[in-house]
Amino acid sequence: MIMKDRDAFERMLASLYDAMLDDRHWPATSALIDEICGSMGSALFIGEGPKDDQRLHLVGLFYRGHRRTDLEREYLEDYHPTNEAVPRALQLPEGHLVQMQDLFTPEEQKTSRAYNEFLLRASFQNGLNALLEGPGGSALTWSLADPVTSDGWRSSQIAMVRRLTPHIRQFVRVRQALAHAHARGATETTLLDSPHIGVLHLDRRGRIMEANDRASAILRRGDALVDRDGVPYARAPEDRLRLERLLAAALATSGAIAVSGSMPLRRSSVLPPLVVHVKPVAVLQPHFGARSVAALVLIVEPGRPRRVDPGTIAMALGLTPGESQVAVWLAQGMSVRQMAQATGHSDGAIYWHLKQMYQKLHVSRQTDLVRLVLSIAEPG
Repeated sequence: MIMKDRDAFERMLASLYDAMLDDRHWPATSALIDEICGSMGSALFIGEGPKDDQRLHLVGLFYRGHRRTDLEREYLEDYHPTNEAVPRALQLPEGHLVQMQDLFTPEEQKTSRAYNEFLLRASFQNGLNALLEGPGGSALTWSLADPVTSDGWRSSQIAMVRRLTPHIRQFVRVRQALAHAHARGATETTLLDSPHIGVLHLDRRGRIMEANDRASAILRRGDALVDRDGVPYARAPEDRLRLERLLAAALATSGAIAVSGSMPLRRSSVLPPLVVHVKPVAVLQPHFGARSVAALVLIVEPGRPRRVDPGTIAMALGLTPGESQVAVWLAQGMSVRQMAQATGHSDGAIYWHLKQMYQKLHVSRQTDLVRLVLSIAEPG
């Protein structure tokens, strides 16, 4: 990549990273992307559900930073249900870039209302589209409007769009994680106060500078992520190298471009994996040798342990105090060995409690027992 293109790409990434934490920056970011990629505008569509029955739940249509909610509403109400391109776009390979006109047959280019009315008027007939895998099985479609030049898309423009596409996907992943944690409009510092998502601040060497209460609890529990000599370390051997590379990419040195990334971390319990998002933090000025935050780590806990009172579980499920405590610990992600150590009993004693509960509750797996406990518990 030549220096001019590299500088432009870094500017787009830096703007995306600002918008990751605070979506009020997105209009300026989308305007910058339009300018550098040579597009009139862009749109983000996020849908949930199976590909043959997608439910569209977010649309953002911007022209050089100006949102057009009127066109969004018109498209959703009048054109999206019969847009012939939608089912074809949802069948594209993940990350594949295609021109809008190629999603319509030659006959549809003559007869389609969506193509000949809305896309023509909205300047998207000659745009570019990419299907990306969104969070939680959602489908993300990023569409760029027509090129600003009359001679169509140049190869250098398409190459820039293709290179930026996975970073748009990462932007949406982090935004949705923060939205679910009720942390919209946050900063690296204010995120430390969030009780719903784990937050770590790393210095340039990847060492932990600060951890909020949720992250500290995750590290203490140690079933997926631990603090190893001040550095985040994956418990599962299969995840260690990938986590090291993820952190290294966000803390890039030697002139490399620092990039954001995400990955799941296996847990030693029956709970689903943690999801870790890592975002570079720009250091604008030297701090006379003082340590400064160089990367932000967000830790999401799908199926996060809830506030569980053993007494409540005992009454609701008809368990003894010992059984209900084991059930609560299991739902909180503790292993049999950890429970045995906490009680001073053998592993066999813990398994005996589990066997008794299986018989009482007519279940046969730890996952079924965890579901029962969490169905009674209150969100943490």
